[in-house]
Amino acid sequence: MREFDKVNIAVIIPCHNEEIAITAVVRDFRAALPSAQIYVYDNNSTDRTAAVAAAAGAIVGFEPFPGKGNVMRRLFSDIDADVYVLVDGDDTYDSAAAPGMIRLLLDGQLDMVSGVRVSAQKEAYRFGHRFGNAMLTRMVATIFGKQFTDMLSGYRVFSRRFVKSFPALAKGFEIETELTVHALELRMRTAEMPSPYKERPEGSQSKLNTVRDGIRILCTIATLIKEERPIWFFGVIALALALLALGLAVPVLAEYWHTGLVPRFPTAILSASIMLLAFLSLTCGLILDSVARSRQALKRLAYLAIPAPRWPKATP
Repeated sequence: MREFDKVNIAVIIPCHNEEIAITAVVRDFRAALPSAQIYVYDNNSTDRTAAVAAAAGAIVGFEPFPGKGNVMRRLFSDIDADVYVLVDGDDTYDSAAAPGMIRLLLDGQLDMVSGVRVSAQKEAYRFGHRFGNAMLTRMVATIFGKQFTDMLSGYRVFSRRFVKSFPALAKGFEIETELTVHALELRMRTAEMPSPYKERPEGSQSKLNTVRDGIRILCTIATLIKEERPIWFFGVIALALALLALGLAVPVLAEYWHTGLVPRFPTAILSASIMLLAFLSLTCGLILDSVARSRQALKRLAYLAIPAPRWPKATP
């Protein structure tokens, strides 16, 4: 009997214009995980991605709203499985790593195993992407906790309880950041595993724009800080406003100390107003922090309502 025959595994592949690469992806993951169901969800492709994927033996679905985040939200809501293997449809990730990642997930009863990209090919993993990934990963680690070295990897294995407790609010490539922060916020058990990363097949083009998508990911990180760490977000704003108010007030106070007069009355009013804004920002942070904790508790309860992943019991 094959190792994963009694494990309900879904290989989920979000796709946009991957006609050239998708056959190889479906074929390779079918060979690596013979008992798995392979789903390809087409996201408004203008080529024959859906038809080619169906011909290769995949179960094909469609998501009309553009963006990888929208496709993954549909995949996560439509598909029921014990273990989910997420991979891009560009034939850059190694299917041979999937069994090891699933084994690690089940052995450790983990909720996510992330494939860390390892590549000697400069064209496969360009310097701009490496640098941006390292910078963004370090930023998230500083704020939410250090648990990942390749935050933007598109190759991951999830438990059912991760998938069904994940809100999936992002629309585009920033979905990987949201996945990482979700795991960190709920203190899920996760791991990483090195996985070979290769260049796209000839004729296939990347949809990732380093600058545009990097800015989107930065905005997503800022939004997640506001939502999940409001005391940190509004506290920084309050501190900046307080320092500005004090900078304006010091000359006015010094002059009043020496002369007993306040000739720059507008500056004094401006300084007091900015200080009030600082206290208001701090108050917002304190109130929203309580709301964030309540929301986090609800997500934790939804997560705990689903059993941890484990190997099926052997039948006598």
